[in-house]
Amino acid sequence: MATILGIDIGSSSVIAGILRDTTVLAEAPRLFFRSRHDGPRVEVDPDELLRAIRGAIAGLGKQAREVESIHLAVMCPAWVAMDRLGAPLTPIVTHQDRRSVAHARELEKRLGKQKHLRLSGCRPFPGGISSTTWAWFQQHEPQRLRRADLVGHLNTFLHRRMTGARVTDPSNASFTGLYETLTLRGWSKELCANLGVSPALLPEVHDADVIGGRITPDAARAFGLRAGTPMLVGLMDGSAGMLLAGAKVGQLFNVCGSTDVLALCTDRPKPHEKLLTRALGVQGKWLQVSTLAAVASAIYWVRDQMCPTMPIEDFRAEFRRLAKLGPKASGTVRFEPYMAGERTSIEQRQGAFTGLTLASTRTQMLSAVVESLITASADRLPLLAGSGTKLLRTVAVSGGSDRLDELMRRDWPGRWAFRPVTDATMRGLGTLTPRER
Repeated sequence: MATILGIDIGSSSVIAGILRDTTVLAEAPRLFFRSRHDGPRVEVDPDELLRAIRGAIAGLGKQAREVESIHLAVMCPAWVAMDRLGAPLTPIVTHQDRRSVAHARELEKRLGKQKHLRLSGCRPFPGGISSTTWAWFQQHEPQRLRRADLVGHLNTFLHRRMTGARVTDPSNASFTGLYETLTLRGWSKELCANLGVSPALLPEVHDADVIGGRITPDAARAFGLRAGTPMLVGLMDGSAGMLLAGAKVGQLFNVCGSTDVLALCTDRPKPHEKLLTRALGVQGKWLQVSTLAAVASAIYWVRDQMCPTMPIEDFRAEFRRLAKLGPKASGTVRFEPYMAGERTSIEQRQGAFTGLTLASTRTQMLSAVVESLITASADRLPLLAGSGTKLLRTVAVSGGSDRLDELMRRDWPGRWAFRPVTDATMRGLGTLTPRER
């Protein structure tokens, strides 16, 4: 049975592991990298990310040079423009970036809201659909883009540096806002023309399990790998988790943590302006996704700002107690749960307390935060059920430390069973069997 090097690149860290099938044989310590936050801008320095990848691989020692293939899971979007040698011309702009609201409006206005939705599967959400980022750089930093030879997301950047290939997969292509997501037929000439870019700048699209390229001698020396090792095109991290969950039509996969992602696997995508619709990356399937951008991060923001001296275990016990009490614990206080914006809105919403009086208490404010998140979690179920795909009643769940996942599904309508999935992204990479183009 083949051994695999899995590389999982999230929003703040890199994990490298050795797998045989879906069994993790060894895993290096997590290597962190920083995102630069400047108002609505969220960027990663490409060199810092590459250092983290090299460090994670080095943590596996010689085992990394003995694997038979390399499999990638990446955060998305993570947009970057490259020159003809593959060197980055821009920072890596992440899915948290919201600088391009005006450009998103303009892209949708020129093409029409329904047409954009029908062609790409999503509205042009700022940062979350990277055509809006590209439009921002066209206006504000055109000198960088004049030298661009290739523009893509993180798996494209890594392949260009490590194998010399110009590739991406359908899951990453879906979130460019330039791909015919609903048909998987390739780059849309109409969407490219609307942005004013040439499809020649975009990578080739291949399924995630296809061998995108092989490690070059230079990359082998730089990353501690064996030259000639095949590297799969790769896919989005959420897709890897869904593959581990089985990727059956109707399967729900819930990742609960700083953000809360609920994804439905389907073979009949039905775009909705409040959902993210994208390709799975393999098997000719799609995911329809609803994301709450700040869940655990919102709860711990409350702790840091309102009760920083409270021991962490006491704080966790308190928000679990309030969740059991229900809405009555918040009194008149209400909370808008948009501390990190909203992934399916062009005009970015913000968090806010309302209903405050001089009698309001800290406990009521914490309760209002918890209740708003629980309500938002439950509201996603009818939305996904309306997609036309029958929902399977067993939900695969990843994350959920501090039993947060249990609290978040308190008000889910109907009866459900929940199946925990551990190391979902890394183990999901082991489900991919390499194949030639």
